[in-house]
Amino acid sequence: MRNLRLHIRAKILIGYFLIICCLGASIVIVSDRISSLQIDIETITSRDIEIHNLITTIRYNAINMESSQRGYVITGNEDYLEPYAKGKAEWEANYNALYQYLSDDPTTRKSLEEIKLTIQNWIRVAGEPIVEMRKSNNTQGIIEFFNNDSGKTDIDALRVQLEALRQKEITATQNYILKLESRNDLLIISLYLMLLIVSIVAFFIVAYVSGIIVKTIKDVVTTISDIASSGGDLSTRIKVNTRDEIRDLANATNLLLDNLSDQNWIQTKVAEVATMNQGINNMNELADSFLSKLAPILNAAYGLFYIKQGTGDKQRLIKIASYAEANDNMGLESFRLGEGLIGQAALDNRTFLLNTTPDHTIAITSGLGVHQPKSVLIVPIEFEGTVAAVVEFASTESFTSQHLKLLEQIEHSLGVAIHSVASRMEVERLLSESQVLTEELQTQTEELQTQSEELQMQQEEMRMTTEHLEEQNLFAQQKTEELQKAKQELETYSEQLRKSSQYKTNFLANMSHELRTPLNSILILSQLLSENENETLNQEEEGYAQVINTSGNDLLMLIDDILDLSKIEAGKIILMMDEVNVSEIPEHMKLLFNPVAEQKDLAFQISMAVDLPAVLHTDGQRLQQILKNLLSNAFKFTERGTVSLSIQNADRKIIEKYIPAHMDKAVIAITVSDTGIGIPLNKQQLIFEAFQQVDGETNRQFGGTGLGLSICNEFTRLLGGRIVLDSHPGQGSTFTLLLPSLPGMDREQLVSLHQEVAAAAQDTMGAVVTEICEEDEELFRGKKVLLVEDDSRNVFALVKALESKSFDVTIASNGKQCIEIIKQRTDFDLVLMDIMMPIMDGFETMKAIRLDPAMQETPIIALTAKAMKSDRDKCLEAGASDYISKPLNMDQLFSLMRVWLTKQVVN
Repeated sequence: MRNLRLHIRAKILIGYFLIICCLGASIVIVSDRISSLQIDIETITSRDIEIHNLITTIRYNAINMESSQRGYVITGNEDYLEPYAKGKAEWEANYNALYQYLSDDPTTRKSLEEIKLTIQNWIRVAGEPIVEMRKSNNTQGIIEFFNNDSGKTDIDALRVQLEALRQKEITATQNYILKLESRNDLLIISLYLMLLIVSIVAFFIVAYVSGIIVKTIKDVVTTISDIASSGGDLSTRIKVNTRDEIRDLANATNLLLDNLSDQNWIQTKVAEVATMNQGINNMNELADSFLSKLAPILNAAYGLFYIKQGTGDKQRLIKIASYAEANDNMGLESFRLGEGLIGQAALDNRTFLLNTTPDHTIAITSGLGVHQPKSVLIVPIEFEGTVAAVVEFASTESFTSQHLKLLEQIEHSLGVAIHSVASRMEVERLLSESQVLTEELQTQTEELQTQSEELQMQQEEMRMTTEHLEEQNLFAQQKTEELQKAKQELETYSEQLRKSSQYKTNFLANMSHELRTPLNSILILSQLLSENENETLNQEEEGYAQVINTSGNDLLMLIDDILDLSKIEAGKIILMMDEVNVSEIPEHMKLLFNPVAEQKDLAFQISMAVDLPAVLHTDGQRLQQILKNLLSNAFKFTERGTVSLSIQNADRKIIEKYIPAHMDKAVIAITVSDTGIGIPLNKQQLIFEAFQQVDGETNRQFGGTGLGLSICNEFTRLLGGRIVLDSHPGQGSTFTLLLPSLPGMDREQLVSLHQEVAAAAQDTMGAVVTEICEEDEELFRGKKVLLVEDDSRNVFALVKALESKSFDVTIASNGKQCIEIIKQRTDFDLVLMDIMMPIMDGFETMKAIRLDPAMQETPIIALTAKAMKSDRDKCLEAGASDYISKPLNMDQLFSLMRVWLTKQVVN
């Protein structure tokens, strides 16, 4: 029999060995093919990515050189040449790396050589010559070059060549992938064939080995079937006379039957205890029932039941039931957690089994006398990880492992029963209390029922919404990879937009300077001519000078409008929130537009409701700018009839429709109506866009740039309001400004506000000095002024104006020359300092002047045409005493000079 056993084991081992060998050979072959395929895929993937990266980098180098060259040509700032130099240094290295990848293909190699020639030709023809022209300030040469712009042809050709090369590589990669897919299909077919062969071999091996074992196993199966057919008698055992593995199987089956018999007994008793708990609503009744049922099952002659009560440090285990207790004093009534074995079992959630209990305090009493227990069992009962009760049993016999397993099975169901009974008792208590409140809650119940129905409807809507969101979530997951790629492209595009925005900001600042500088001299000289103090001009020539001055001011207003739009777009407009006296609005508009109405022979009507608020919290300057634009347009487009201005409180329905966010605030409606040409419905939205009017004929007939309404619309939006238009062609237009009062908006915490107040105070003080002085010319006569200005036109205009007031003027054409003059003499009464200058700008110059002790108290008035945000702060930080923007208003400049010269006299 031993040889037979070994023979069966050997057959099984040999069979498994053969199957494993076949599988191993298959795995080796498949692994080798997969590794080869994986290497090919990784190679083509890494090569393709590197080629595409190099193509993109070369294109970036070329575009970067072109952008840098153009930035340098526009600004003259050599910092813009850094990307040009970097691209020029890097592109050839990237080209050589790309050439190493693609040089094996003659066609591709020819394309690469053409790309190289294109880049070199651009550098030779467009890159270096233009940079040299800009360095030598050859503006005419640059203009002539860009009129032809042959460099653009090279860059466009380069883009086409690089894109063609990239597409060719993509096509080559796709063809290679198709070859790999063919190889993969062949690999899959081979794998299926090998699996089929291994399966056939394994089938024959298993069939042979199993045939040897099956015959003996049938004998065991027959015996087990007899046990099953006898009605499930688990006391029947299998008998096998053989001495092989089947005998081991029979013994294991008999052991299993023993365990099943024990488990069947445990499950039966658990079911009995569980059904015993049904219908019990009292904790004491539950405890008595449990002890009465379980003690006989465990062969216990004594039992106690402790329930845990209290919270925190006041938790105790209270005895609520006992089994076969001889008198009331035998078992202790309560324990603290950790006190005695009962308390320790509850604290540690641990079962205690004592099989040796000499001199135990428990006495088991019967009719024949008193007996000492041989075994004591203490078991904690838990619910959801927390001990709820502890039971103790004592027996004259030892508790078996079967008893312990039974208690383990019962523990959970008893914990649930204890929790259920406690919950039912609490519910009954709460129910009795709730009955007292039933009448008071009846009304609330009906309301809650209505709300419940609404909530159910909302829940149904939420369910439908959730399903919709789940579908969207699946769709969003599919789009995630696409969004990741798009994100990278957007980040690159965002960086380009940031640079473009910076270029735009710098361009507007420089353009403001370039426009205001010649405009400054035009306004000053035309003002001097129009004043005609020397009476050298006749009346007609004096009129010419006034027209020039008026045109210059109109151009200045246009520049300011464009800058306002730019600031709004860049988010740099600052609102100066203050209290605006509502009653002053019509008076101010009447003063401004009564002359216009009289000139055009139009009726100008103003009405104001009596219930208006006294003050409005808003930006008064922006409000006046909006109203002046609206009234200017009304008078401009009205040939006959009436222009009216009315102020009243806004209707609540109108507020709710157009600006619902300000329903809780005071909102006034300022309406400007006219009987002019009117606006077609399809043009009413267009007129609020920049540089737009109703049509080209309107622009030619009435003039204007189309910026006014766009600025009004943006200012109104910033102030939290809305402009509503109602118009019909030939019947006139009505613009209604809905403006909320915003008392909670923070005022601007900048120095500029205080400086404007100070400037106004200084103007007032200057006016007082003017009233006190009989002749202002005496204050200016002989005063030494150092004028630092690089523009010859402004120098000519300012010198003429200053000398007309008897000033002694010294001129410095830049900051460096100014410092050299101050080193020689420091007796100047006042310094006029231009900001935008070559060699050394006004900021640096003022800082250097203030380092000289003799010049620390000398007034310096900064003159700048760069009307950007915080210019005043920068000037004051650099050492300026005051600030005035170009084009200069000579009366304002003389007023400032008078203030600072008077301060010197007083000090």
